[in-house]
Amino acid sequence: MSYRYPELTDIIATLHVERRTEHHFRAVQLDNPAHHIVGGHIAGQALMAAALTAPGRTPHSAHTYYVRAGDARRPVDLHVAVIRDGGTLATRQVTAHQDDQILLETLASFTAAVEAPDYHQPLPEVPDPDALPPMQDQLSGYAGELDGLWVRERPFELRYIDAPPRLAQDLTDAPARTRLWWKPAGPVPDDPVLHSCLLTYLTGTTMVEAALTQRRATQVSVFNALIDHALWFQRPVDLSDWVLSDQVSPSGVGGRGLASATMYNRSGALVCTATQELYFGRG
Repeated sequence: MSYRYPELTDIIATLHVERRTEHHFRAVQLDNPAHHIVGGHIAGQALMAAALTAPGRTPHSAHTYYVRAGDARRPVDLHVAVIRDGGTLATRQVTAHQDDQILLETLASFTAAVEAPDYHQPLPEVPDPDALPPMQDQLSGYAGELDGLWVRERPFELRYIDAPPRLAQDLTDAPARTRLWWKPAGPVPDDPVLHSCLLTYLTGTTMVEAALTQRRATQVSVFNALIDHALWFQRPVDLSDWVLSDQVSPSGVGGRGLASATMYNRSGALVCTATQELYFGRG
């Protein structure tokens, strides 16, 4: 069965989880041929559910442990526990269930606006996204593989500075980093929480590439699954323009791969730092 990438509108619609009671939400999943729930997607849904119980605050961090894969043909129940509401910070715990099985646990923290000194590391020197070809052009030589998988339209536009995994697979030396510019492939509502959830989704799908490149593998040549996922949202992300993701995999051991990413708005503002660990194996 061939894979159809979800459209951006599908992702946005399913990130808007259904509120059943004050602290209970239901989340529709995006099905795929393997029927596995996408880690970044359900993590974004958990963040959205938590945010709905912390009005007036924006997310500044989220830490997720993935326990089971789950069935993407069925919805997921999200239960939010109010851990603490302080003067500035609020903490929520989200547990995702299908039937009596826990799929993930997320701790999310939210902040009110604070006047304080502001600093960050500068945007690295990289080519401008307008000077780079679309990913589909970069991978046009592989258009005949896997029913055109590498050149299909995706919910996010991607422009790679370093070779993406399929291209890196044929290089003599694997790139040390996987840097790319990305932005949604369409308009996104002006909602800072939704933008953080979309960024969570994106990190769950692209950060794995840094580890795949070191293994000389692609998303379809080796089984991979998220184990844990942590994000710090330093500043609001502007999804009306390109975002740089500077991704690296500093370690691979015991069938696991560690990946990290630093993300900047095109204006040069540091917007997110993320880490995740992935399992590579037979499932």
